[in-house]
Amino acid sequence: MKNYLVAIVIFVLMFNQKIARVEIPTPEHELINFVHEIIGHKKAAKIDSFFTARARYKIFNGAVLVAEKGRILYQKSFGYSNFRTKDSLHINSLFQLASVTKPLTACAILMLCDRGLVSLDDDIRRFFPEFPYDNITVRLLLTHRSGLPDYLYFADRFWKSRTIPITNDDVLDIMTLYKPSRYYLPDRRYNYSNTNYCLLASIIEKVSGLTYAEFMKTQIFDPLGMHNTRILTYDDLKHDTIENLTTGYSRWGRASENSYLNGVVGDKGIFSTVEDLFRLDQALYQGNLVSLFALQEAFKPAHRDLRDYDNYGFGWRINMNGGNKIVFHSGWWKGYKTYFVRKIGEQKTIIVLTNTAMHNFLSIRRLSELI
Repeated sequence: MKNYLVAIVIFVLMFNQKIARVEIPTPEHELINFVHEIIGHKKAAKIDSFFTARARYKIFNGAVLVAEKGRILYQKSFGYSNFRTKDSLHINSLFQLASVTKPLTACAILMLCDRGLVSLDDDIRRFFPEFPYDNITVRLLLTHRSGLPDYLYFADRFWKSRTIPITNDDVLDIMTLYKPSRYYLPDRRYNYSNTNYCLLASIIEKVSGLTYAEFMKTQIFDPLGMHNTRILTYDDLKHDTIENLTTGYSRWGRASENSYLNGVVGDKGIFSTVEDLFRLDQALYQGNLVSLFALQEAFKPAHRDLRDYDNYGFGWRINMNGGNKIVFHSGWWKGYKTYFVRKIGEQKTIIVLTNTAMHNFLSIRRLSELI
């Protein structure tokens, strides 16, 4: 066994001239760690080459973290937090997660399910008796099978002010009062709608007696040590004194304006860092946040009308990818693009947070190939 490992080390060193001469440890476990260290350096060099080249040509501006089996292989930030002031990004820079908020909202719902406070098959009228759409369950909200219209589109019609933020309660009131037409009957087909996760955040508030922000902070962020993570809404974003906050930039390189739609949370609204998302990633592997049984359900494809390489579960997109299941989510909102990819079979993770929506060179497939 020891001779076999020595051969591996020699082989790796022959093909990596940049590695200086080293003394090989003699105990087998130290030798194994040594090999893993070399392999890790090679993977990190490949990832660094990918992002450094793109940063050099001004088509990447953001932060990256890559991990394998609980160990960070690579983390680095590139470019500016604010292009006007030329403030540099760093690992603790705060990015709007956009739809990468959805996996966290789903986690909060599953926590309430684990505690017996919510059931996946609860009708939404259990929480909001006046809700005008029938046969909508928590499960259908999680999996985007409710058929409900997206508030991002009907809000413009029913909310006249662009300086007063619309909230989750306001979305509920609009739906109750005006009953915008649903897209599909419940459980008819997959249809991605931000309204689903707005309503899930409202259920969290109704059941817990806390605001969505309070629940997420006290039940998820603080226990996991995600101390840089917070929920920022329209009123919060009017101030420029938030530590480490980045500015989001649109496709044309313009700073994105605060939107009245930023008053709604659950589908978006969480600002975080690559390191804090890594803490969440590790907690999910350990079952510290949500039971492993609930996570197994969350990572099951819920749609017969979607393909295996892009299905959806409870807050996660799913790529079966043969025997190595990948669960992931991406996001885009007001100048931010975000990616959270987890190869759960191999326990590999890549997190990419950007504050520019100027380019579209990244894809889940390309990021998956990097790890």
